[in-house]
Amino acid sequence: MSEPRIGRVLVASLHQSIADILPARLEFYENWLSVAGLREGTIGLAPLSAVLSFLRSEGDAYGAVTARAGEYAAEWTVRGLPAMERRLLSVLPASLRTRAALRTARSLVRATYPGSRAIVRLRGGTASIDLRGSLFCEVREASPLPLCGFYAAAIARVLQLLAVGAEAQVMECRASGARRGCALSINVGSAPEPNVELPEHAV
Repeated sequence: MSEPRIGRVLVASLHQSIADILPARLEFYENWLSVAGLREGTIGLAPLSAVLSFLRSEGDAYGAVTARAGEYAAEWTVRGLPAMERRLLSVLPASLRTRAALRTARSLVRATYPGSRAIVRLRGGTASIDLRGSLFCEVREASPLPLCGFYAAAIARVLQLLAVGAEAQVMECRASGARRGCALSINVGSAPEPNVELPEHAV
């Protein structure tokens, strides 16, 4: 049975974020995030686990790299939506647009790795997200800080790009001792359609 492959959107976003924030270390990380593996979609769980382990040893850079990677993943995901779908989303009432944006965010989570998923509950202006199978949170020893900032940044950015105001907060993290998984809270609200240019970097 073949090993599940890491989604290209996750690998590409990490590669680009490391290039942005730790350019002097990019060659080191490309021992695992190889350009050929990225292009062919053949990077597996073991190389990614090595990358995340080394990133955790980079101090404050870990949070910066993973958050920016989440934003890249969101931007590429939204860019990949059919143009007609994006136009339809832009004219939906705010409540329906929020639900549609959350579905897109949930799809992003599943696209990162076959074993990752997000269970979303929306009540009023708050989306509660039960995040299962976060690869960022597979650690042998408990972390003093949450490690699932990639997903918090990615989900919030998806909503923002689809004209839903969003602020994300990690409530619980499996890496910090939460038993079931990671819990995110997203404060959502209407927002004007953003005037942003999505990055051209291809996944």
